[in-house]
Amino acid sequence: MPPRGGERDRQQSGRKRPGTAGPIRKRGCWFCKEKVEEIDYKNAHQLRRYISEKGKIRSRRITGACRRHQRQVAVAVKRAREMALLPYVSDSR
Repeated sequence: MPPRGGERDRQQSGRKRPGTAGPIRKRGCWFCKEKVEEIDYKNAHQLRRYISEKGKIRSRRITGACRRHQRQVAVAVKRAREMALLPYVSDSR
């Protein structure tokens, strides 16, 4: 009996995802490297690195921040938005 649809597709395709070959490089948290204890919401220039062009908070996977500092970044960005230091959304459409 021949293999069913899903199994046959996986066997015949043989394609690999681009970029998955090679070792995984772990990017360290910038805040841990600099030994930053608290992230200051008043430092808007530093927080802009963690916000996309649309104004969304970037994920840990993109920024490379550790879990603890990513939470602090999210809280700091929200506080900075509340104080009008950072925009909620971008102006361009």
